[in-house]
Amino acid sequence: MIEQIIRETTLKKESRQVLLDRIQGKRISLIDAFDIYTKTPLSVLGAVADYITQKIHNNKVYYNRNFHLEPTNICVYDCSFCSYSRKEGQQGSWDLSIEDMLEKVKQNASATEVHIVGGVHPERDVFYYADFLAKIKGLRPDIHVKAFTAVEIEFMSSKAGVEINEGLSILKKAGLNSIPGGGAEIFNDTIRETLCGRKANSKTWLKVHKHAHLNAIPSNATILYGHVENVEHRIQHLDKIRNLQDETGGFNAFIPLKYKHKDNFLSHLKELSLIEDLRMMAFCRLFLDNIPNLKAYWPMYGKETAYLMLSFGANDMDGTIEDSTRIYSMAGSEEQNPVLSVSEIVSELQRMGKKAVERDSLYNEL
Repeated sequence: MIEQIIRETTLKKESRQVLLDRIQGKRISLIDAFDIYTKTPLSVLGAVADYITQKIHNNKVYYNRNFHLEPTNICVYDCSFCSYSRKEGQQGSWDLSIEDMLEKVKQNASATEVHIVGGVHPERDVFYYADFLAKIKGLRPDIHVKAFTAVEIEFMSSKAGVEINEGLSILKKAGLNSIPGGGAEIFNDTIRETLCGRKANSKTWLKVHKHAHLNAIPSNATILYGHVENVEHRIQHLDKIRNLQDETGGFNAFIPLKYKHKDNFLSHLKELSLIEDLRMMAFCRLFLDNIPNLKAYWPMYGKETAYLMLSFGANDMDGTIEDSTRIYSMAGSEEQNPVLSVSEIVSELQRMGKKAVERDSLYNEL
């Protein structure tokens, strides 16, 4: 069936063969990637992505019970796409105490994961955050701590006068179990100069994640798309992720993140359409042949779009969140108070004919 769909497309013969090879497990090259991304009809791209996803996951869709802690939105950087960050004392800024955050840990007793990211506070170093993680583990030794983007880790290590590798070791000893994929943005340093010129560059992001993997700290990876980059930049970004995964095998999941344009310096840009979002997700499934899990991050896309993406290559709905993140609500997401109950996830997936599977943070089924 899928072979017939591919053969009947209007694609040139060479591109049809690339798709036929892909469903047999062959890798899409950088040379072929642009035509596959831009010229494959969305219905065909989605069908191929869904076919590959079903071969890997057999109709299972994962979710977990998690909540976010965002210690502060006070940040040393001024990223042009960011609606979240503030300077100290600026209206809308916050800076939670460790005691306040530990109280939130107590309130989320059913969660199996805490996800910790925030602004890059100018005065906080790796020892401050290690103390925080140790106190979380003191309360909940069993909880998985997924914490700090590569950008945060690079800054807090430098602030403490230690190398990135040592900073990761300090955090791991304190209770860090994995790191999220944020801060990747787009791996083109000319564009990064426009978006976030002062913060960690592409090479540093990849270095942090490589060091994490070599220290047995798994991580996720992301891309921020739909701003001033183009399709070639997206493909090059994915290629660097794929290459590092070939080297280390340390990425658990990949998460495409869409630029949202409310209340930031790029607000004049029009957001990409749903069609382009689906195309992006489907292409990620085809290209990232060595990362089995793709998240449809519903606090950013919205629930309806996230469910739709499960037919375009995604296999993971992320978590319940419990109205604990403001990063995308402040940027204009339709999910202004992001909460998704387990019963809602399970019932909607059953309605779609999917099998809802609760997982832990490392994709072990619970």
